[in-house]
Amino acid sequence: MAFTNFNNLFVITIFGGLILLAFINATNPLKINARGNKWLSVFLLLLSTFWLEEIAKFTGFGEINKNLSTFIHSIQIFTPSSLYAAVLFYTNPNLKIRPSHWKHLLIPMVFIAIEINKIPNTSNQSLLNTTGTIIILFQALLYCILAFIKIRKHQKQILLYSSNTQDINLNWLEYIIIQILTLTIIVLFYNIFFNGQAPNILLNSIQLITVFIIAHFSLKQKEIFPSQKENLIMANSPHGKIQERKKLLADDELQSIMRKLRNIMINEQPHLDSDLNLVKLAKQLSITPHQLSYTINSGFDENFFQFVNRHRVEKAKELLRNSDKKITMIAIAFDSGFNSKTSFNTTFKRMTGQTPSEYKEKCSDI
Repeated sequence: MAFTNFNNLFVITIFGGLILLAFINATNPLKINARGNKWLSVFLLLLSTFWLEEIAKFTGFGEINKNLSTFIHSIQIFTPSSLYAAVLFYTNPNLKIRPSHWKHLLIPMVFIAIEINKIPNTSNQSLLNTTGTIIILFQALLYCILAFIKIRKHQKQILLYSSNTQDINLNWLEYIIIQILTLTIIVLFYNIFFNGQAPNILLNSIQLITVFIIAHFSLKQKEIFPSQKENLIMANSPHGKIQERKKLLADDELQSIMRKLRNIMINEQPHLDSDLNLVKLAKQLSITPHQLSYTINSGFDENFFQFVNRHRVEKAKELLRNSDKKITMIAIAFDSGFNSKTSFNTTFKRMTGQTPSEYKEKCSDI
């Protein structure tokens, strides 16, 4: 009896938690990543419907009739695609809905047709249930893979305009996708081996943990495009090629901007600002972000992230060579323009082949 009560409590907490999270993301109190958060709220709301039939029993409504059950199952099929839509808008808040996006309705329409066919058809219920389960699993796997690919592309793209990517690389969304994929597989296997029985306390406890994980990561998200997002490298051509690769500057103008950029990096050291981005640096040079990006790409054969962090690493080397032994690595990281020890260590080793500690030890031996 106690296990049953705990299980019921878990179901209510899961359902209530998802509804609350959906509301928070929809209202977006921090005013960040607006379109992405709206679609994330749709995903959370749809996810909550998987516990709706149990909640109906707890609240005295009894069994949901077949027509309403078919409707609920029909909207549940849009859960994976709504998560993918959130990823699309997190990675590109200016995304325009195009006719090509309607292809994402194909699988849900097939599933809805199967659900509708279940109502009058009593002889093939088992076959229809199995087919529906396969479609759900296939769609969950498909959209998790598509979401991962989209996030990976985003992680490369942000190197073009941000010098610190730790808070805007959508790793938190990757963790949510991994958790959702794992949960989907567990639930589907449970349905297969336990013939669609209501989830037990163990399964619901895993699902409750999933809600907490989603809450933790989604509420800690940062603004992905922190300022003037329309001017950051959002301007992709219809074929996905970045406009900065076109020749935006004449050769003599390119050389002139390169000289100015070198002087600013030496004399004003803007790279010591941990929040430096393409827009801020372009303002210092009195040029557009696209011109600056073109200058760095064509003139220095680097992206913005590499260009700025190369200067930060050089500053860190200077501090490591000349600093007092008592100074900590985190202090050197901040003094060099990095916003965390992790990003400092990772970037330093990538560019020098050794950790900051190894570099400092090597310098002290000379």
